Amino acid sequence: MQKNPLDGLHDVIAPTEVAWWPLAPIWWLIIALVGSLLIIGLVLLYKNQQFKKAKKQAIKISKTLSDDDAQELHIILKRLTRHYYSNQLASQPLAKWSESLSKLSGDNFSYDELMPLYQQQSNNAELGAKLRSAISNFKLKEPINV
Repeated sequence: MQKNPLDGLHDVIAPTEVAWWPLAPIWWLIIALVGSLLIIGLVLLYKNQQFKKAKKQAIKISKTLSDDDAQELHIILKRLTRHYYSNQLASQPLAKWSESLSKLSGDNFSYDELMPLYQQQSNNAELGAKLRSAISNFKLKEPINV
């Protein structure tokens, strides 16, 4: 009698479950790349917030002042200019300062308009409102030639 060839086979053994860990090298690369991008993004966000902190504080202070405090608002603008640009730009003669302020704020300031700020009593509500607007519109990254 002839022997059945199937009798020599063993029962079917189910494979064990494949573990998901350790990861393939490509997944380590993807995790490192995403982690690096996340850290770089957070650092850039933090630096941007720190860069704009002085302007935000100036806007906050300017909101507490009334429009009659034109000299105080002008001092805030000078401080912003010193912080973001240079001491030279903030200490220019009045004619050049009015031009620079016009470039930095987007508003038009003239010599005659700013001259009362350098006198004893200068409570000009219209100029104060314009200076407050200049503080909120102050350009932080505008290249300007001193």
